[in-house]
Amino acid sequence: MKSLTKLGVPIGIVAVVAMLVVPLPAVVLDLLIALNITGALLILMVAMFIHKPLEFAAFPSVILVMTLFRLALNVSATRLVLLDGYAGKVIDTFGHFVVGGSLIVGLIVFAILLVIQFVVITNGAGRVAEVGARFTLDAMPGKQMAIDADLNSGLIDEEEARRRRAEVHAEADFHGAMDGASKFVKGDAIAAIIITLVNLLGGFAIGVAQLGMPFGDAIQTYSLLSIGDGLVSQIPALLLSVATGLVVTRSVADSDMGSDIMNQVFARQTPLRVAGFGALVLCLIPGLPKLPFIIAGGAMLLASSRVKQIEQEATAEVATATEVAIPDSPEQLAAEIRVDPLGLELSADLIDLVDTRVGGDLLDRVKALRRKVAGELGIVIPPVRTRDNLELPLHTYAITLYGAEVARGEAPRGTVLAIGDFLGSLPGTPTREPVFGLDAKWIPAELRHQAEVGGATVVDRASVVTTHLAEVVHQHASRLLGREDVRLLTDVVKRSHPVVIEELTPTQLSLGEIQAVLRSLLDESVPIRDLVRIFEALSVRAAVSKDLDGLVEAARAALDPSLAVTYLSDGTLHAISFEPMLEQRMLEAVRQTESGAVLALDPELAQRLLITVTQLATASENEGHRPVLVCAPQLRPAVRRFVAPAAARLPVLSYTELGAAQQVRSAGVIGDLPDPALGVGAAIGATA
Repeated sequence: MKSLTKLGVPIGIVAVVAMLVVPLPAVVLDLLIALNITGALLILMVAMFIHKPLEFAAFPSVILVMTLFRLALNVSATRLVLLDGYAGKVIDTFGHFVVGGSLIVGLIVFAILLVIQFVVITNGAGRVAEVGARFTLDAMPGKQMAIDADLNSGLIDEEEARRRRAEVHAEADFHGAMDGASKFVKGDAIAAIIITLVNLLGGFAIGVAQLGMPFGDAIQTYSLLSIGDGLVSQIPALLLSVATGLVVTRSVADSDMGSDIMNQVFARQTPLRVAGFGALVLCLIPGLPKLPFIIAGGAMLLASSRVKQIEQEATAEVATATEVAIPDSPEQLAAEIRVDPLGLELSADLIDLVDTRVGGDLLDRVKALRRKVAGELGIVIPPVRTRDNLELPLHTYAITLYGAEVARGEAPRGTVLAIGDFLGSLPGTPTREPVFGLDAKWIPAELRHQAEVGGATVVDRASVVTTHLAEVVHQHASRLLGREDVRLLTDVVKRSHPVVIEELTPTQLSLGEIQAVLRSLLDESVPIRDLVRIFEALSVRAAVSKDLDGLVEAARAALDPSLAVTYLSDGTLHAISFEPMLEQRMLEAVRQTESGAVLALDPELAQRLLITVTQLATASENEGHRPVLVCAPQLRPAVRRFVAPAAARLPVLSYTELGAAQQVRSAGVIGDLPDPALGVGAAIGATA
C-alpha cells in the first residue's frame, strides 16, 4: 500500500502529460471531468478546515498538478469538439441545460466567471502571497532571535528549539512557493480565455468550411460546446482560486476557518443588535419588500439574545469557580502562613497568563524553567508559588524570595515586548528589558509582525516574566539551596558513588559545612552539577583544614577545566588583570577574618580600584565581550569579596583557572590608579 501511495502521484502526472497527445473517448472524458470538479471541491474543503497554512504544505504542488490536469482536459475536449462535434454528456449538459441553450447567456456567464476568478480572486490571492512571502523572509531573523532567547531562558529545550527553527524555515519555504504557485492560477485563467476563443473560431471554420453546415447551425453547435467546455473548466478553476485565497490569507489559529468566523463574527451582542435593528429600519423605506428585511433583522436579534445567554452562563461558571470556602482549621492556617522560598505575584489583570482556558501557559513555562536551572546549575529550585496580589498596580508582577520582594516588572495585557534600537516608529510604552536593561517598548500585540520585520526582537509577556524569574533564580541560587536540598543531592551521589559520601560526611564535614561551600560556589555562578569531583576535593581538603575559603578553592580546583568555558568567546578569554606591583600591594593587604580573607586597603585607593574595575568591565561588555577579572590564587577569595558589591556579575578567576582558554586577550591592565575623573584610559597600564 505504501509503494502504491508513493508511485500514485508520479504515475498520475505522466498520465496527464499523455492526455495532451493521446485522444480520449467521450465516456472517459466525462469521468475525468467529474474527477476534476470533485478534486477541486475536496481541495477547497481541506483549505477551509486547516488550522494553519503549514498543515497543507503540499498545496503549491497540488496547484501545479491540478492546473496541468485541467489544461489536459481542455486539450482533450477541444480535440473531440473539433473532430466529432461532441465531447461527452457533461460538456453537452453544461452547454445546453446550465445556460439554457442560449449562446448569449453562456458567453455572459462565462465572462462573469472569468472576471470573478481573474480580476478579483486570483489577483488578490497573488498579491497576498507576494506580500506574505516578503514579510515572512524579512521576519526570519527576529523569529530566530526569539527562539534563541526562549532557549537561553529555559522556556524550551534544544529539541523544541530545533523544531521551531525547522517550522520557521518551512513557513518561509511555503510562502515563497505560494508566491510562485499563484502565478499558475493566474496563467490558467488566461489560458481558459484563449482556449475558448480557439474553440469558437476553430469550430466555425470546421463547421462551415469542411462540413458544409449553415453558418447559423455551426455557430449554435460549436459555440455551445465551446461555452460548455469553458464552464466545465472554469468551475474547478474558480474553486482552486478560492482555495488559494483562503490558504494565503489564513492566519495561525486553534480551530478551522468556519469555527473562527462564526466565533468571531457572532461573538459580540452589540454588533448583532445594531445590524438587526438596522435591517428593520430599512422596512420603513417605501417600496422595499418588508418580509426579507424582517426575516434578516429578526435572525440577527435572535442571534444576539443567544450570545447574551452564553455570556451569562460563562459569567455564572466563573462566579461558581471563585466561590471557594475558606476553612479556618489549624492545618489550613499553618499552610497559609508558611513562607514560600520562591513566589510569583500577579496583579489582577495578569491572571490570564496562568489561565489555561484563554491560552495562558506561564505555569508550564515555570516548570520548564525548573528543569533548565537544574541542568545549568545542578540544583533543584523549590516550586514557584504563583498567586494573585490585588495590592499590586495594574500590569505589574513581583518576584518574592522567602516572602520578601526582590524584583518587579510590568507585562501590560494585550501587548508584546519589542527589543531593539529603532522602535520610535512603533506606538507603545517605552521601557527597559528587565534582565539586561536594553531599550524596549511594550507595543500592541497586533504589531508583532511589523516589529519583527523592522529588526526588533519581539517577546511575549509570559516569556518576559519567565526570563526575569530565571535571572532572579540565578542571582539568588545560593539562598535557594537549603539544608534539605543538600541532603537530597548527597543522597543522589551516594547511590552511584557511596564511598565518596561515606568518607566526606559526617566524619569530615557536616551538611551545614557542605552547604556553605556549595553556596559559595553558586554565589560566583559556578555550577555544582559535578558533585562527585566537588565532594572528592572537599574530602581531601577537609583532612587538612576546614577553612571555608580553602574548601571553596579546592572545589574550584577540581572543576578547573570547566570554570573558564562559560566566559569564552570563540576560544578567547577577555581578562582584566593587575600590574605586578599593585598585585603585590594587595597581597600584603590581605587579612583573615571570620568571614574569610578580605583586602584591608586604604579607603581612597579601594574606591579608585573599584571604579576602575567597573569601568573596564563595562567597556569590555559594550564591545560584546564577557570579561573576567584574573589575579593570583592567593588573592582570588579576597578580590571576589572586594569587587562583589560594585560588580556582582564580574567573575573573578585565578591564573591557574585559565587552562580551558585557547587564547587570553587583555581587556585592561590596572596599574597606577589616578583620579578616576581622568577616565578609563589613564588607569590602564597596557591593553591588547
